[in-house]
Amino acid sequence: MAKVHPNAADPERRPPQDDQEEPPTVLTVWRKSLLFNCHGFTVFDARGDLAFRVDCYAASRRRAEVVLMDVAGKPLLTVRRKRLSLTEHWVIYDGDGTARPLLSVRRHVTLRSSSKAVAHVTPHASAAAASAAEYVVEGSYGRRACAVRDARGDAVAEVRRKESVGDDVFRLVADPRLGAPLAMGLVIALDEMFGAGRVSARSLLRRTWSV
Repeated sequence: MAKVHPNAADPERRPPQDDQEEPPTVLTVWRKSLLFNCHGFTVFDARGDLAFRVDCYAASRRRAEVVLMDVAGKPLLTVRRKRLSLTEHWVIYDGDGTARPLLSVRRHVTLRSSSKAVAHVTPHASAAAASAAEYVVEGSYGRRACAVRDARGDAVAEVRRKESVGDDVFRLVADPRLGAPLAMGLVIALDEMFGAGRVSARSLLRRTWSV
């Protein structure tokens, strides 16, 4: 039976050498809460230890916000739905959501089927001084094959399929420039946009124009 999380260090994660940059963080993401009657995520590090958790009691269609927590249950990030937006729009806040917003995640809507972009990530105005980087999410989150790319096209986070365990368990690779918590925050936003039962971008656009 395939394991959800690794028991040994992931071969893609190697200890940094003195003359090398810090390697990316490789996480195993399980799209399931460990709490009974909850929805969410359970995230393991490369050693198989619990790294992050998401526990939601509300049904996905009615969720207004999702909180990323550490092992002890301390809020690290709050991913909140932006109200009164023409496109699906989520904002990632530091901590429990009372602190400053960090990133804005908008769903990409287009009639062009050839477009690789599925979402756009921009720093919030109050966080622009800390990071002026803008990112685009390309690929398919539903197929667990997407990447968050910077302006140069370099991947700062990647969602990859994990062999023989289905779509509910996948690998998240986070570059140090973005960091594991923010990468997981983006996964939460993408899951709310493109998880099971979500409408396609074309359907969303047609529905928006028909209103």
